[in-house]
Amino acid sequence: MTRNPEEIQRDINRTREALAGTLDQLVERANPKRVVEDSKRSIKTFLSSPKGKVLIGVASGVMVLLIARRINLARKTEHIMPQTVVYTR
Repeated sequence: MTRNPEEIQRDINRTREALAGTLDQLVERANPKRVVEDSKRSIKTFLSSPKGKVLIGVASGVMVLLIARRINLARKTEHIMPQTVVYTR
């Protein structure tokens, strides 16, 4: 199976074109703006799904509990050890 130089050159050109197409696809996929837009779209889709809404609700509840706990601890600390105000002239 001997190939002549023209066949070899055609194979080289075909391979080169295929690699150029692949490279173009990789460049497009790795474009930072596209990655950001794809990520935004994916997050919006997830957050509008039932699972996403549950996640938002749970996260909100946890935040409310943490804030309430922090306020409660601050009040207890203030009750045990009130701040003293020192006036100087």
